[in-house]
Amino acid sequence: MAAAGKKALLLGVGNLLLNDEGIGVRVVEEFDRRYDTPELDIIDGGTAGMELLDDLADRPLVVIVDCLKSKDPAGTVKWLEDEQVPKFFSRKLSPHQLGLSDVLSALIMTGEYPARLRLLGVVPQSIDTEIGLTALLAGRKEEMVEQLRAFFSEEEGLKVEQGTNTTMQLRI
Repeated sequence: MAAAGKKALLLGVGNLLLNDEGIGVRVVEEFDRRYDTPELDIIDGGTAGMELLDDLADRPLVVIVDCLKSKDPAGTVKWLEDEQVPKFFSRKLSPHQLGLSDVLSALIMTGEYPARLRLLGVVPQSIDTEIGLTALLAGRKEEMVEQLRAFFSEEEGLKVEQGTNTTMQLRI
């Protein structure tokens, strides 16, 4: 159940040292750089786990951006929602996903689970130890930023305007 006064949350997660594993952080950074969103909290969750517990608690809406393990071709962009998201985190691609799985379980136990949960993900091409996205996923970044803008402004009715007022918080 969402607490009164809490904003929706956009959370980017991933490891920037493992190629495409950092896509969630990079997409959220670009979204924050491009848009002013006074009705939305934005957090770079990096590889944090239980440190995100208070950040996710009692939110009306949480949107997580991450790479996702799937049989779909590399570069496939997908949305998951509500009960699909914890199921996704049970099939781990990276250690931070174990942490998020634990956070979501803890929020259920404490009665602080977000009212709604979404995940915007993309299938990685590489998660090798190398800084930087592959060309394939770098090319998907713009599409994902636009999907977030459309989701928050058109589907959720939140104020999303062109701007340069970066507000992203770090949780590394």
